[in-house]
Amino acid sequence: MRNLPPLDLSADVLTLTRALVDAPSVSGTEAALADAVEAALRGMGGLEVERVGDTVLARTTLDRPTRVVLAGHLDTVPIADNVPSELRQVDGAQRLYGCGTSDMKSGDAVMLRLAGRFGVPGAEPGCDLTFVFYDNEEVESARNGLGRVARERRGWLYGDLAVLLEPTDGEIEAGCQGTLRAVIEVPGRRAHSARSWLGVNAIHGAADVLATLAAYRAREVDIDGCTYREGLNAVRIQGGNAGNVIPDDCRIEVNFRYAPDRDEDAAEAHVREVFADVLPEGATLTVVDNAGGALPGLAEPAAAAFIAAVGRPARAKLGWTDVARFAAFGIPAVNYGPGDPQLAHTREEHVLVDRLQPAEDALIAYLSGSRA
Repeated sequence: MRNLPPLDLSADVLTLTRALVDAPSVSGTEAALADAVEAALRGMGGLEVERVGDTVLARTTLDRPTRVVLAGHLDTVPIADNVPSELRQVDGAQRLYGCGTSDMKSGDAVMLRLAGRFGVPGAEPGCDLTFVFYDNEEVESARNGLGRVARERRGWLYGDLAVLLEPTDGEIEAGCQGTLRAVIEVPGRRAHSARSWLGVNAIHGAADVLATLAAYRAREVDIDGCTYREGLNAVRIQGGNAGNVIPDDCRIEVNFRYAPDRDEDAAEAHVREVFADVLPEGATLTVVDNAGGALPGLAEPAAAAFIAAVGRPARAKLGWTDVARFAAFGIPAVNYGPGDPQLAHTREEHVLVDRLQPAEDALIAYLSGSRA
């Protein structure tokens, strides 16, 4: 699908959300929606617009003393018979159902409304603005459009504050955790299970590893008033090959979610230290993925002004998001969007209609007055 109806940025945020949801954009198929977003932004007349693959970039050039970057991904997970969108009244509340309503086309709609307000000639935002609508967030990080911009158009991501409109249910979630995945491989020796003493059971050999994980006490860290709780868990285990064979291998996949006061090297060092004395002879621990987190940076003037404008205290983001890409450049970043993260990727995904306008209003208040 290459020819979508034009996006009307003067429409209310609910109407824009429905238009975005009704334009399917599963990861890898965002081109048509990116075309529509690009055309709408170019039509504002007050924005510099650039296209990088299926990522659309737009910014004001008003020579303000500060710049705020707003970012949101255009893609969704595969559709689960939940497009087109459907407006329903449930438990006394109006809800918009559909793939991407929460994660995160409602946030994209808010961004488009802001572009429609501040991206016209003569508009007077209190800071310069950059809008990033990117592709392929829901798949492997190598395809992530924001990562591509960071590599190829890094200057477009610079600012005094970045706001990702990821679903946070209208709360401010600052920074994000880092995430590390490691694989522990425990060797054994095969034997017939009727003569088990002739073998070495690799699954049994993993017992101390599992006991260590079960006894692990997660660290809690307070940064800028946000409490990050770490976690170290087995998330997958494989071993054995037949019902009458002593297994000669066992693989345990471990996930470490760590506070952003640790960098990637410190996180890996901690995981290796945890298992240093419990790995059986011949066992190996291999880190297969490690993405650092993002400090909240709430002491920065731009972030403090944002919290004041929203009127809600910030809490820690328990999970990894693309705010980490901004943190790598030393830019404080927060997650703030109208969607509910607990509904993301579900068949019953929806957004509460009464969350939409407050999110837009809070950002208008901040962007109109932010000159810190």
